[in-house]
Amino acid sequence: MNLAAISVLAFAMSTDAFAAAVGKGTALLKPRWSEALRTGAIFGVIEAITPIVGWALGSAASDYVKAWDHWIAFVLLLGLGGHMLLASLKTAEDEVEKPKSHGFWLLAVTGFATSIDAMAVGVGLAFLDVNILTVALAIGLATFTMVTLGVMVGRFVGAVAGRWAEGLGGILLMGIGALILFEHLKAG
Repeated sequence: MNLAAISVLAFAMSTDAFAAAVGKGTALLKPRWSEALRTGAIFGVIEAITPIVGWALGSAASDYVKAWDHWIAFVLLLGLGGHMLLASLKTAEDEVEKPKSHGFWLLAVTGFATSIDAMAVGVGLAFLDVNILTVALAIGLATFTMVTLGVMVGRFVGAVAGRWAEGLGGILLMGIGALILFEHLKAG
């Protein structure tokens, strides 16, 4: 995986967290930088840990599925990207009311919920020749940045931009999955 692919993956993984951060920023009257940085740090750390956990789980099973690794990565990324794209198309009536509190545990649970996709991507990356620590760090930094900005701009752009970003992230994930499959099939 080259630097461009890692960057695109990191951005794609951070978009659902960005969408949640926009919601958090929208719920606040005047978001402060300290709250945005705190929220970004919580989400970023969780988002950096989950692909490592997924990678470890995937590595444990790698000997059993080496012949199918490219298809597994493709299906996981396609499914996650499709899920993110469908979630981005929900209307306001379909969404659950956003909480007004920014307590640590609420942010941690929200951060974990938005990082499940990163764990699944980690499982898929276990079957590829990739430095998981580099990818996890990139995902964590991208998430930190996107969440911090999402909180700060949330009151100005509202939930529409969050859904748009999540849809774009879903499309990017599906594209990465297709690229992985294409590169493997082309090499073989």
